[in-house]
Amino acid sequence: MEQKRQFTVSNQETGIRLDVCLAGRFPEFTRSYLQKLCKDFAVSVEGAVKKSNYKVREGEQVSLDIPEPTELSIKPEKMDLDIVYEDQDIILINKPKDMVVHPAPGHYEGTLVNGLMEHCREELSGINGVLRPGIVHRIDKDTTGILVICKNDMAHQSLAKQLKDHTITRRYHAIVYHNIKEDSGTVDAPIARSKKDRKKMAVDREAGRRAVTHYRVLKRLKEGFTYIECSLETGRTHQIRVHMASVGHPLLGDTVYGPKKSRYSLDGQCLHAKVLGFIHPRTEEYMEFEVPLPAYFEELLNRLG
Repeated sequence: MEQKRQFTVSNQETGIRLDVCLAGRFPEFTRSYLQKLCKDFAVSVEGAVKKSNYKVREGEQVSLDIPEPTELSIKPEKMDLDIVYEDQDIILINKPKDMVVHPAPGHYEGTLVNGLMEHCREELSGINGVLRPGIVHRIDKDTTGILVICKNDMAHQSLAKQLKDHTITRRYHAIVYHNIKEDSGTVDAPIARSKKDRKKMAVDREAGRRAVTHYRVLKRLKEGFTYIECSLETGRTHQIRVHMASVGHPLLGDTVYGPKKSRYSLDGQCLHAKVLGFIHPRTEEYMEFEVPLPAYFEELLNRLG
C-alpha cells in the first residue's frame, strides 16, 4: 500500500525548487527518486500536480504518494566481498577498482549490489528502490575504498540524515597533477550538471548546489605531482574530481576532468575513499573505519616518492 506524505511550505523554503524542497524534507530518499515521483505525477501542490522545477511558496500544501516498494528483481551474484565491518543494521565494504556500486539501465550484473544481495539475502533497505537497495552513498566505478550499506530502513534513514546534516566523516586520498604550493586549502564552489556535456559535472555558480572540499598536502611528489587528503563537507557527484580540476590540480588518471591521455597506463582516477566515520544508527556511538590504499596506488607513491 502506498504511503501519503504531506507538509506545509515554510518561509525558509519559499522560492526553492520543489525537488530540492522535497529532498530537504525527506532525506531518506535520493533527489533523483523524488524527481521521478514528480514525473510520475505522484507529487502535488495545493492539489495540482507540479514538475520538479516548480518554485514553492510559503503556506502551500505539498502532498506526495510513495509507492509500495517493488519486489527486487536484480540477480544475486556470489562475490568475494572485502567486508570491513558488519552487524544487523549495516555492512561496510572496501570496494575495488572497476566495480560499479549499483545496477543501472544496461548494466544489471557484476555490481556491488548484486554481490550484496547474495551475501545479505533479503536484509537490505528498500528505500532507494529496486536498483539501489541499501545504498546511502556511492563512489565512482574507478574510485576505490570504503562505503556503508544499510540492511534496514531505520539504518538508512539515520545515515541519510547524517549525510544531509554533513556530520559523516569522509576522507579521501588522491594524487593530483602539479605541486600544490600551500599546505592546505578549501574549494567552496557549487556543482551542477555540465551544460556542455551532460555526462560531466561542472562548477556552476548560478545553477549549482553548494559543494565544499577541504584538502591538505600529504607529500609533494616527483614529476610534478602532489599526494593529498580531501575531506568532504558535502557529497556531490564527482565532487573531488571537479573541484581539484577547477583549481588547476586534476586527479592523475582522470581523463574526464584532466588530460585526455592518462599517465602510467592508469585505468581511471587515483582516488581512494580511505576513512569513513558516522554515528551508528542503533547504538548511537561514533564509529570510524579506515582501509589501506590499493596496491596500484602504493606502487605509484613508491615510484613518484
